[in-house]
Amino acid sequence: MFAIESVTEDLKLGKFSIYANLPVVHGVTTRFGGVSKGDFASLNLALHVEDEAADVVENRRRLCKALQVDFDKLTTCQQVHGHKVMVITQENMGAGREVFGETIKDTDALVTNVPGVPLILFFADCTPVLFYDPVHEAIGVAHAGWRGTVGRIAEETLRTMAAAYGTAPKDVLVGIGASIGKCCYEVGDNVVEAAREALGNRAEEALEYHEETGKYHFDMWQANKIILEQCGVVPEHIDMANTCTCCNSETFFSYRADKGHTGRISAIMALKSK
Repeated sequence: MFAIESVTEDLKLGKFSIYANLPVVHGVTTRFGGVSKGDFASLNLALHVEDEAADVVENRRRLCKALQVDFDKLTTCQQVHGHKVMVITQENMGAGREVFGETIKDTDALVTNVPGVPLILFFADCTPVLFYDPVHEAIGVAHAGWRGTVGRIAEETLRTMAAAYGTAPKDVLVGIGASIGKCCYEVGDNVVEAAREALGNRAEEALEYHEETGKYHFDMWQANKIILEQCGVVPEHIDMANTCTCCNSETFFSYRADKGHTGRISAIMALKSK
């Protein structure tokens, strides 16, 4: 189950019940609890939009303080709608925390087994996917827009965790966060074809045809769930937010609802320091 909780008086986060009482810190942020102004009000966490950089950094600091994680270790990546995954160690932790040009390049997912290192990625309708391996104490966060989804970034993240830490998909607990739902996500033939190629005989589970428009709608939540199950993740280990950012644009930044000029929510995850 996914629910919005107040972490401070102003700052609200979406939390997955699948991670309750486990040694991980996590959350999917909302619009609330920051200092950004105008279209970015108030908790915009991305440096690559037209917000004031100082306000974004302050928002990131507030988030880290609320979650009791170390801002200096906050680590992020460029996010190019691909499927490259980067392993975060003590050598590259902290990348991009204050300067966009210092983010990890050409990467859309991060994994680590270093306690106390918060991984953070940014979204405005794309799908956050969070991973926790309780056996080998490792985590991951992936950015799955339609390109990342059909590029099977969820599978690439699991594969990277397996290679780096010995992770077995059957052990992994996954949270699929708030993003644009199939209710609002009409797509073209290129997306339909890519989804069918990526998902095989289960593709139609993630595609919904609307006769009145002659168009398909794409369910990225279901598509990522299918991919995870195809990789060996136990269905009961997948926690779905089932929350549309476009329908709930008063709570979440939504690129589609806000017509392209908007901030970014984040998905953040860290292993608790021992």
